[in-house]
Amino acid sequence: MNAVEQVHSLNFANSLASAVTLFRTHFPDADVNLAPWRDDPETRKWIEAETLDIAFHFPGWSPSLQCRSLLMELRLSSGSERSSPYLLGVIMHGMTFEGERWRLATIGDWQPTGHYLPQPEQMVRLHEICRDLFSLFS
Repeated sequence: MNAVEQVHSLNFANSLASAVTLFRTHFPDADVNLAPWRDDPETRKWIEAETLDIAFHFPGWSPSLQCRSLLMELRLSSGSERSSPYLLGVIMHGMTFEGERWRLATIGDWQPTGHYLPQPEQMVRLHEICRDLFSLFS
């Protein structure tokens, strides 16, 4: 679900802003899109209320990341009225106009899959972002 649609409290808005800042610390040229999905009936059929989806678009092609955009899905617990949701996992997708080139999920050994993987030093950065996101949403 678009991240912007999930913000219902000042505390959660602050956490979302911190997540964006965290990513942009590593990739300062990336443009942020807090609403990467269209608002149409076809897209609405696939809404997952437990996710925050954020897109980061690079200026042109990023050879070291092997993508033009990165879609980050933050899978959250449902939380309760008294507690904020916490992060269960992160899935990152390296995207181009042709579709997904690689995927990194914080399940198992955190190894990327796909045909065109980011360079090793970029994988270190992406892993660091994931670890920091778990700290941020704990």
